[in-house]
Amino acid sequence: MEKSILVDSIRYSAVCQGCGAEAEWCGVQALVGEELRWDVESTCPACGFALAVCGGDLPEELRGRLLSEHGRARLQVAPPTRNAAIMRVLRAELGIGLDGVRAVLEQVLAGQYSGTMPEMELLARKLRA
Repeated sequence: MEKSILVDSIRYSAVCQGCGAEAEWCGVQALVGEELRWDVESTCPACGFALAVCGGDLPEELRGRLLSEHGRARLQVAPPTRNAAIMRVLRAELGIGLDGVRAVLEQVLAGQYSGTMPEMELLARKLRA
């Protein structure tokens, strides 16, 4: 079965960890099938130092850069909605408790819950399942 892929990417300049020169970096967050992935990579033109980092939770710095470049995607649900089903998905995907999920549910129902496009698409896919 073919996996669908949704990608947000960003290019930015930052200091080379090898020599201190300015280098271009590329950061990516992707939704591959039902899984969020990310990576950051750079090769310094001055010294050749190369670095690629990936895995785990999306670093806040990269997330902030992606949101700044692409804007926030909003999760919207169309009526009729079953609050219990939405809350189940939110709790499972966001790892939040019952108290926290109620506040997030209110944001979702009001069309105010937002994040990166891959993050919101993952939640939307889970809600459609």
